[in-house]
Amino acid sequence: MVAPILSRVAVICKRLLRIEYPLKVNNLLQGNLDYFIQSQYNLVVVEAKRDDLTRGFTQLAVEMIALSMLEAPNIVYGAVTMGDVWVFGTLEQNLRTITRDISSYTLPDDLAEIVKILVGILG
Repeated sequence: MVAPILSRVAVICKRLLRIEYPLKVNNLLQGNLDYFIQSQYNLVVVEAKRDDLTRGFTQLAVEMIALSMLEAPNIVYGAVTMGDVWVFGTLEQNLRTITRDISSYTLPDDLAEIVKILVGILG
């Protein structure tokens, strides 16, 4: 469910969707981002999880921090999803804060809203 949505967003925004994107900050902080889309000013990291959004959001936060240590803009956007449920978050580097959206979005009911959010970030 995740790849088709992100593929559509990438086509709409005319951006490259990277899957299993390798990220290495140093020998202790490295791994693969499940999905990564970057525009000129913003980027989105999507962590796909099968069962636990809370643990998935923690992993997403670590990935956003790692990305911010490289070349990221001041705000890094992310989402964690189980496929049918999506939760968004942001990392604001200058404030050193990670914020989790209190709303969650479900498929298929919120498909248009999910796409709209992602296109809005990248547009």
